[in-house]
Amino acid sequence: MKKYLEKSGKTEDEALAAALAELGLERDDVSVEIVERAKSGFLGIGASPAVVRVEYEVPDEPALKVEEPEEKQTAETAPKAAPASAKAEAPAVVSAEPKYTDGVKAATESFLRGLLDRMGVKAEITIRDRDNGGLLVELSGPGMGAVIGRRGETLDAIQHLTNYAVNRGSEKRCHISVDAESYRAKREESLVHLAEKMAAKVVKYKRSMALEPMNSYERHVIHTALQNYEGVSTSSTGTEPNRRVVVSYERPARQQPDNRPQSREWS
Repeated sequence: MKKYLEKSGKTEDEALAAALAELGLERDDVSVEIVERAKSGFLGIGASPAVVRVEYEVPDEPALKVEEPEEKQTAETAPKAAPASAKAEAPAVVSAEPKYTDGVKAATESFLRGLLDRMGVKAEITIRDRDNGGLLVELSGPGMGAVIGRRGETLDAIQHLTNYAVNRGSEKRCHISVDAESYRAKREESLVHLAEKMAAKVVKYKRSMALEPMNSYERHVIHTALQNYEGVSTSSTGTEPNRRVVVSYERPARQQPDNRPQSREWS
């Protein structure tokens, strides 16, 4: 379930920081829409703060059934007690012990193995630390198309469930990014290229343009790619699943007239 929070600040970055601090989330966990840019005014007159709207997700209760403790225990112990014929049918990777022994990594791999087993997918799981904190999970193997889904929708759902299952009841939240066959990196690269191409058209023709409907992760990539692009601003419009990013043209601020006496040069 998606929720929204609006915050204001002297700058867009200050407003965003206030929203993230209140929610206890990281920048990668939210999609940001700039409602109103900060205005300095003239000599302090007409100044106004920046306003941002942060979109974030709250897990729905039905999703919790996927990782009930008794179901996880069955998925992990069944291969040991199953007859030889049953073991031959189950993916070999599911019966393997987690490669990581420290808390969050072990819990992440354990949950994903059980989930992928239920999906009937055999995958190699690689987990490593991200440079900016949290974990990056790479899934590889046959049948990754089913894991990724249409435009990454299934992959997003897997990531969402993994974050909720691993972080539930934990005092310190660890952001877990789940990728398959480097889909996110490739998709992000193409989205950034699309955003810059669209922004160039908006500036050239001086009119707003809307992109195709995208999920929250893809809209976040577009907003981030254009947040410092001169001459344009971005916002989201519509309702899920048809919510899309609008790239708007921003006219350059008019310079204040110079009323000082003009000097003359005598020849």
